[in-house]
Amino acid sequence: MEKNQLKGLFIDKSIGTILFDEPMKNHTSFKIGGPADVMIIPRSEEELINAVKICRDNGINMYIMGNGSNLLVRDGGIRGVVIKVNEGINNIKVDGNTIISQAGALITAVSRIAMSNSLTGLEFANGIPGSIGGAVTMNAGAYGGEMKDVIKKVRVLDSENNIKELSNEEMNFRYRGSRVVDENLIVLSAEFELKPGNYEEIQAVMKELTHKRTSKQPLELPSAGSTFKRPVGYFAGKLIDDAGLRGLRHGGAQVSEKHCGFIVNIDNATCKDVLELIAVVQKTIKDKFAVELETEIKIIGED
Repeated sequence: MEKNQLKGLFIDKSIGTILFDEPMKNHTSFKIGGPADVMIIPRSEEELINAVKICRDNGINMYIMGNGSNLLVRDGGIRGVVIKVNEGINNIKVDGNTIISQAGALITAVSRIAMSNSLTGLEFANGIPGSIGGAVTMNAGAYGGEMKDVIKKVRVLDSENNIKELSNEEMNFRYRGSRVVDENLIVLSAEFELKPGNYEEIQAVMKELTHKRTSKQPLELPSAGSTFKRPVGYFAGKLIDDAGLRGLRHGGAQVSEKHCGFIVNIDNATCKDVLELIAVVQKTIKDKFAVELETEIKIIGED
């Protein structure tokens, strides 16, 4: 479908805010990425489903994104439609020991609401920059906790536009993966089962983890979080440091001097800069330690 036809398809539809030729660098924490032909920002779950149906009914390439915190978009941008699930779909409700959150809510917001209600279990998630939808999809985790530890069930939209409710067991959670990835599902909301706790103790744990995060991670620079998955038996950051790659720069991209597991955007880096630096790191670690480093960040778009 031609770009002008594509744009015309969405005019006057009840699907939210519509942006054309929208630079993806404005929507990712890496501050990198060429334009999306069309970006749709739904204001409700109903608008999200409407937008998805239009794309599917017309055979349009579609990408669902959340907060863009784990995303590297190529310099040529994205052909088709990006549907951004954020502020319009971010309701959070507390019911006893349960929290129900829509997919667009930030993980940090949910963890802080848990704290304010003296509910324990989500302390590890405070400071993770993503949305609930992305966190569920990738089974996000930190400091010994993961989404699978606290999720009771997830509401999803399947490939036939049916809304389904999946239990924790049915979600096939694993290290940085889930059934959402396997079956190309779209997360609508998640229900967290937490435990009563002591507010001051929860607050203290969250404060400690926040200090660890801010003191050890390069949060002051644009990045997409940990660049590489943790290889079995190793830590990616230590391998990269031991290989002498701390601070290695390529174009506007650099292996972080603060935490070698992060590649950061220090000077208007392009996606090409980042990918070429990733390749250098992977080859070096493979040659020196015979360890394969697999990227954790999601890489999408065209060159």
